[in-house]
Amino acid sequence: MDTYHRDPGVDAYLEPLPGWQRELCQHLRDIIHTADPEVREVVKRRVQPYFVLAGNVCALLATKDHVNLFVYDGAIVPDPHGLVTGGHDNTTARTIAFWEGDPIDEPALLEFLRQIIANNRAGGWRQLKKG
Repeated sequence: MDTYHRDPGVDAYLEPLPGWQRELCQHLRDIIHTADPEVREVVKRRVQPYFVLAGNVCALLATKDHVNLFVYDGAIVPDPHGLVTGGHDNTTARTIAFWEGDPIDEPALLEFLRQIIANNRAGGWRQLKKG
């Protein structure tokens, strides 16, 4: 999928990454946009790619040896497929980490992202936790 609006700042973030990280981030980017065509790309904190729709959905961060996908769900989105690798007790975001060669469970990730988006549209995780 490459029919969505690409933020030049996100392209600039991906360009200098090692090949495997650039390809992985691009693949994640495509999956994120597949989750909902209304997701927008923005750059926050001067360089970091965020994906937003009625609030933060997720963000990418390439590190020295892996890529983190930060998912902004307030730990209320179920994770029956065990995608989350870090931040299990975090109240605002959790992490799904990918190392070189790791497979991506696309159906599970799409389900997860779509739930975050649905929660955002319902007022966001802070509002949902009150209820």
